[in-house]
Amino acid sequence: MAEAEQVPERLLRLDEVMRRVGLGKSMIYRLISERRFPPPYKISPFASRWSEREIVSWIADVKDGFEGKKRSI
Repeated sequence: MAEAEQVPERLLRLDEVMRRVGLGKSMIYRLISERRFPPPYKISPFASRWSEREIVSWIADVKDGFEGKKRSI
């Protein structure tokens, strides 16, 4: 992909992550502690953000099933 075509990485706030994945804050942090959800990046002492690419990839993995089973359409 040409450099001009590359889309810059977006960093998402927790409220956006919760909306996209349909999970609450407690469940997201539980899955992070179980290493089953992408951890946030600490961008300041008071702010954390998630990589949009990592969240999109996690959603795709969940749709395909953790056992690698593809959902038939």
